[in-house]
Amino acid sequence: MSWWALELTPPEESRDAVAAWLVERSGQAVEDREGGPLVAFAPSDAARSALEAALRDEHPGLATASRELPTVDWATAWREGLGPRRFGRLVISPSWVEAPLAPGEVLVRLDPETAFGSGEHGSTRAALILLERLLTPGDVVFDLGSGSGILAIAARLLGASRAVGVEVDEEAIPVAERNAARNGVPEVRFLIGDAAVLTPLLGPADIVLSNILRLINVAILPEVRLALRPGGIAIFSGMEESEAPAFLPELEAAGFVVVAESRDGGWWAVAARA
Repeated sequence: MSWWALELTPPEESRDAVAAWLVERSGQAVEDREGGPLVAFAPSDAARSALEAALRDEHPGLATASRELPTVDWATAWREGLGPRRFGRLVISPSWVEAPLAPGEVLVRLDPETAFGSGEHGSTRAALILLERLLTPGDVVFDLGSGSGILAIAARLLGASRAVGVEVDEEAIPVAERNAARNGVPEVRFLIGDAAVLTPLLGPADIVLSNILRLINVAILPEVRLALRPGGIAIFSGMEESEAPAFLPELEAAGFVVVAESRDGGWWAVAARA
């Protein structure tokens, strides 16, 4: 089986909507770099063809270009270039690397495999920085778009009394569960489903993390606020720095007050109190 990349450049005013549609329709992440095309991914030529046909129906007039990607053994390729990373007291390290700790540091052993979240991506790093800074021992934490489980597991190791991850990708759930077991926190729960549906049902949280696309972050603002206890904090990531001016007014209109921001390699995260 070979993977395909599908490139397209929608008008700026519909870029977020098209990106969100591609994520929902393909079930895969979408590469969205400022100044470049959107890049969607399909696991086969047939899936690529079906995605292009659906795109023509849903967003007519958008020109697309597709290319077959080189064959890669993704079961092991994710290991390349990974090493220990420090975020305040947090040390994120793959399981096969020794990571000596200084007094007070907290080690998270993390093998992302094919799930998103290794500490190598700026959006994850920005969220980790805010989480380490703002979490109080005993907090209840929900992690939306949990991927490898990195944020939920880090929260529990930092002292959260309970951590729950929510993810739409079924294949990410066993990866996250293996990482939780690897860190001695098998009680961290990972649920498959729509964050907008599940989040309000999980009970009040002290911190809600949402490392997702901006358009989805905006769409779930009411559910995130409903899931937080009064005075709780939401940490939103998965957005480039250039998206901050568009997201901040939406955040404030939903009743949140910004308390901190973090930037890393062009990516931006914001913490806001409900």
